[in-house]
Amino acid sequence: MSSITFDGVTVRYPGAESDAVENVSFECDDGELVVLLGPSGCGKSTLLRTVNRLVPLAAGRVRIDGNDVNALDAVELRRSVGYVIQAVGLFAHMTVAQNVAVVPSLRGWSRDETARRVDELLRMIGLDPAAYRDRRPSRLSGGEAQRVGVARAIAARPRALLMDEPFGAVDAIVRTALQRELVRIVAELHTTTLFVTHDMDEAFRLADRIVVMRSGRVEQVARPQELFERPATEYVRDLVHAGDDVYRRYFMRGRALLRGLAE
Repeated sequence: MSSITFDGVTVRYPGAESDAVENVSFECDDGELVVLLGPSGCGKSTLLRTVNRLVPLAAGRVRIDGNDVNALDAVELRRSVGYVIQAVGLFAHMTVAQNVAVVPSLRGWSRDETARRVDELLRMIGLDPAAYRDRRPSRLSGGEAQRVGVARAIAARPRALLMDEPFGAVDAIVRTALQRELVRIVAELHTTTLFVTHDMDEAFRLADRIVVMRSGRVEQVARPQELFERPATEYVRDLVHAGDDVYRRYFMRGRALLRGLAE
């Protein structure tokens, strides 16, 4: 497990007149699933990509387990942090097993150890290894491809998992199934996870805590129920419809159903 700490993180893209992310500070604790929530363009994906150094900082620091990511070797850092995006990005010329095995192979795992890990992960994400191990990505449905993308990201037991709207391109039924699998996997593996979404329902279903962002800044960091009960700003109050019991019941019941807690 690993903690991820943002300390005064600021990002400005070349030629931009304002910061994409401005003075962001919070910590994602060991084994915690933290959702970055906000509208398109608010800086949440930019912030996520500072962790694996895909976006450089203008100011501040990002730490994993207290280690400044800028002091780490970039290649080794990216191999030790899982990364899942909406486009999946499976290698078309490789089989499912080969895709999942990419990072373990790069890290020098033995062939037998890698093969065992591939089968273990395929079973974990609900795909029969015998049926899927040798398939090419072109023979996968959108939901199956996303599952394989998640398996690839966690194959080498990463220190942390970064997910950038990974389920946005699949239909509602598949999306719910993937959300359920993610909650189960994170709980089972205790993988510290940052998850980007603009979908309120998804955020409330998944998150241990939610980071509400607006125009590059953090409006509030809180547990889902706290956002309803104690919104820090008018923006948060409007976003979650604080005070409206119908919305509260809807979002919290969706969370309970996903986690198998509802009656």
